[in-house]
Amino acid sequence: MRTTGAVAAGSALAGVKLPHVHAASDDTISLALIGCGGRGSGAVGNAMSAGGLVLGDDGGTQRTPGSGAGGPVKLVAMADLRPERLEIAHRTLKETLGERIDVPAERRFLGFDAYKHAIDCLKPGDVAMLTTHAAFRPPHLEYAVSKGVNVFMEKDFAADPGGIQRVLRAGEEAAKKNLKIGAGLMCRHSSARQALIQRIREGAMGEVQLIRAYRMDSGYSMGPFPGGQSEILWQLSPGHPYQFLWASGGVFIELMIHQIDECFWIKDALPVSAHGVGGRIPGSTDCSQNLDSYGIEFTFADGTKALVNGRYTPGTDTDFGTYVHGTKCAAKFSGNIHAPTSWLYKDQRMEQGNISWRAERETINPWQAEWDVLLSAIRNDRPHNEARRAALSNLGAIMGRAAVHMGKTITWDEMMASRFQFCANVDALTASSPAPVQADARGCYPAPIPGKTVEI
Repeated sequence: MRTTGAVAAGSALAGVKLPHVHAASDDTISLALIGCGGRGSGAVGNAMSAGGLVLGDDGGTQRTPGSGAGGPVKLVAMADLRPERLEIAHRTLKETLGERIDVPAERRFLGFDAYKHAIDCLKPGDVAMLTTHAAFRPPHLEYAVSKGVNVFMEKDFAADPGGIQRVLRAGEEAAKKNLKIGAGLMCRHSSARQALIQRIREGAMGEVQLIRAYRMDSGYSMGPFPGGQSEILWQLSPGHPYQFLWASGGVFIELMIHQIDECFWIKDALPVSAHGVGGRIPGSTDCSQNLDSYGIEFTFADGTKALVNGRYTPGTDTDFGTYVHGTKCAAKFSGNIHAPTSWLYKDQRMEQGNISWRAERETINPWQAEWDVLLSAIRNDRPHNEARRAALSNLGAIMGRAAVHMGKTITWDEMMASRFQFCANVDALTASSPAPVQADARGCYPAPIPGKTVEI
């Protein structure tokens, strides 16, 4: 989260294997990139390298090298708030991907309404890539659907329950129009995790009784707002949006949404309630809205629990993984930096010498696989709409965050009924708008106070 646009874009594209360049033709799928940070640039690389994927009648996927099933893809428009970030991304992508990047100056758009101009460059069958921060995902998705284009949207998908409701409605409208929507919860496209899910569904673990997920690292504190500039643009500058609930949903959801989605996938259910605790370390000088620790207990309808824990504090133990306990044995579902370390143990002892089954090594990474499936669905007119599943997983993450910030047990029914928004006028924001949350005299922003804060 602290990398510059140039470093992020370059590292995101490192190792991407690109297919032979096709001449432009009627089956070219054009892309518009909305949000030019490293995450968006990496997604462009994945889109360009997609190909050779065939979908079977059963919905399964199989690579057939050289089949040309992928077809040509090119980037034709870009949009961002900041000219320097857009230009860095364009230069890096052009150097790496050459003629696949066809974005002259007149198709590089700046400002809060730049997404409309970029999407307007697309035709039916093309893809709008929505890779800005969560606050802007709902209006960007709605506009893309209204224009009749397909969508790839990165996580997070909304910062609050009101935003999630908009995503759900847009997803339903997309389905009516037969538009394809891919969502950036890439772990669902991990072949190793899919293999373990199949084993779980077949009863290899018995009944799942407990799921545990962790993301522990050194922290993401923020200094005070220095003043003397646009506060809203400062809040949206690189590295800062994760520090504001209105902009991104906060660091907890930004970091943990994948593992929360894994918990729901493992259980094949959404939780009925959540409660939790969190806090800040003594003497904290962090001026953001985040807490330093989050511990959440999700409860499912049958009483099964999922424990999701995040701690962001220097000098403490680190962990990054998802674990499962069944009546027969335990399993590791995923590992460090979303590694596909998926295996079963002989019993509840999680030791390397106690592994009874391992998933086969992945030949396609999940970030690539999600694009393979999306583009193949577009070319073969297969149903593909991940909007509802992604939005509901995001809503579950928001439920957990609200339980900690409010200090209350929150139910799924309350979440589905909520229309709460941190920023009700997000569609109308401009560079001159007052920031949705404003600094105090010290340059700091209000952190949640359990018992007083309201987020649903």
